[in-house]
Amino acid sequence: MDTKDREAQHFSQEQRELWEHVTELWEIARRRETGPVRKLLHRDYTGWVTGLDTPHDYEAAVASVGPDTPQVLRYRLKPLKVTVFDHEVGVVHYSYEADVEAADGAPKQIAGRWTEIYKRRGSGWLMIAVSGGPDGMR
Repeated sequence: MDTKDREAQHFSQEQRELWEHVTELWEIARRRETGPVRKLLHRDYTGWVTGLDTPHDYEAAVASVGPDTPQVLRYRLKPLKVTVFDHEVGVVHYSYEADVEAADGAPKQIAGRWTEIYKRRGSGWLMIAVSGGPDGMR
């Protein structure tokens, strides 16, 4: 999976650690591992996917990476901006491209963008909110 970008080379150590956390979450999701996702989301997590009428919750986020979702075959992440506020809150804006397995088994290309918000937990990060999703959804 290609997750490196020239933009990330200019990050501070703290920004780089947060960006690496984002890429680790994508790998966990690619493997459809819901257990680790449960540990990396705040229990009061909320998210909103572009084009949907209402925000979703913790359980919906866990289900979105589960075995009943399309398999991610390949992806590329491009960090656009990573900001850490007072060493406690992180905001990551990035775009992505991915090939996912469609219902007929053939690969389908998707692209979009996410804004993810994190809260520091010890030496790591806990996702508290997201907004974004595939391009073209209204």
